[in-house]
Amino acid sequence: MSFNWPAVLAIGFGGFIGAVARAYTVHFTNKYIPLEFPLGILVVNILGSFLIGLVFAVFAHYNLNDNLKMFLTTGFLGALTTYSTFAIETFFLFQSSFIIAVANIALNVFGTIFAAAFGYKVLQFFLNH
Repeated sequence: MSFNWPAVLAIGFGGFIGAVARAYTVHFTNKYIPLEFPLGILVVNILGSFLIGLVFAVFAHYNLNDNLKMFLTTGFLGALTTYSTFAIETFFLFQSSFIIAVANIALNVFGTIFAAAFGYKVLQFFLNH
């Protein structure tokens, strides 16, 4: 896939729609099912993962325009949830290497939690001193 203005616009427009869809889905899920658990985020992550599975199945059977692919995956689903890309890549890794797939899961889950905590703590340190 090449990046040109139509591709950039497809990603941007898809990202806009995905981000708005995420905000509304999280808001309304949390509003109507108030829990201490972040259910809204879980809903968009599972929904996005399901949708990226559907989209890649379509891609495997039909030759679609690259801009449409980028609109759906990088744009819409990327803004709805980056977790969907992680999910489909891990699914494909399981087909070739169980060990690499598990390593990908562990590094993504624990690495991102560590990175978030580290960033939070570092900035808190500087803001408090």
